[in-house]
Amino acid sequence: MTKDDLIAYAQALPKAELHLHIEGSLEPEMLFKLAQRNKVDIPFKSVEEIRAAYEFSNLQDFLDIYYQGMNVLRTEEDFFDLTMAYLNRARADNVRHAEIFFDPQGHTERGVSFDTAISGIVTALSMAKAQFGMTAKLIMCFLRHLPEEDAFKTLEQAENWLDRIEGVGLDSSEVGHPPSKFERVFKAARERGLKTVAHAGEEGPPDYVHEALDLLAVDRLDHGNRSLEDDALTARLAKEEMTLTVCPLSNLKLCVVDAMTAHPLKRMLDLDLRATVNSDDPSYFGGYVSDNFKAVIEALPLTREDVKTLAKNSFLGSFLSEGEKRAQLAAIETV
Repeated sequence: MTKDDLIAYAQALPKAELHLHIEGSLEPEMLFKLAQRNKVDIPFKSVEEIRAAYEFSNLQDFLDIYYQGMNVLRTEEDFFDLTMAYLNRARADNVRHAEIFFDPQGHTERGVSFDTAISGIVTALSMAKAQFGMTAKLIMCFLRHLPEEDAFKTLEQAENWLDRIEGVGLDSSEVGHPPSKFERVFKAARERGLKTVAHAGEEGPPDYVHEALDLLAVDRLDHGNRSLEDDALTARLAKEEMTLTVCPLSNLKLCVVDAMTAHPLKRMLDLDLRATVNSDDPSYFGGYVSDNFKAVIEALPLTREDVKTLAKNSFLGSFLSEGEKRAQLAAIETV
């Protein structure tokens, strides 16, 4: 099978996306449109200037422009439009199910209510299911550069929406903000019946992955690249069938890897890790799910079975019911 054939096969496979920040799908065109609609001053005169600003060399540089762009999101309609645009784009990549992160603290701290943000998002999720059968679950993330007390306030704000929220996550600046900082609030979330996930081992050391597993009791690990530096940890992740939500283009853009040819995805599969392919913040990192598959297929010696395994892992690692997982896995076998 040629590389082109393998790329086409990846595109045709049913897939789930498990690592997608909805605010990170804010394309320059939409950012510009919402700034005009909401009369928000931005330091850009055109879509082209915004696109040029979507260049950075590390995680903090990215977060600076990420939070600046988020400022144009003001109304329920804005959050609906943003979410619907992502869902339609993901559908084009044959994403059948998405588990979407959102950052309520990034909105409430600038005066946008929790209810405004989540109302627009969940309305779009419901419409996508009704219109084209795409399922989705919502994961509320805590910003790790803020105190744990702020995370507790966010969990309190979410009380009336817990039937629409599948789990909690942990994102933003990793280095200097270990998972242990949020041990109590994650315990409180689990007591409310929420799933737990956390970014760990992207820029942070393997110790952060250990903390995510042991202190936060995560059901899934976001990124996890640096786990491979610790052989015992790697063996544990494989034994426990812990899903890793890997984001290749994000890793390249943020200089987590020097080149796509150096990406550890193939090694993860060879070590029996339950790796998946995701887009993270696609408008900033250069591509959605199919773009990420294309990038790794072109750069790495992936086989047809590897690509199939990545698609299967995306459903196995999801928070779908066992029956829903079986249906999606069966659909993969027909391609």
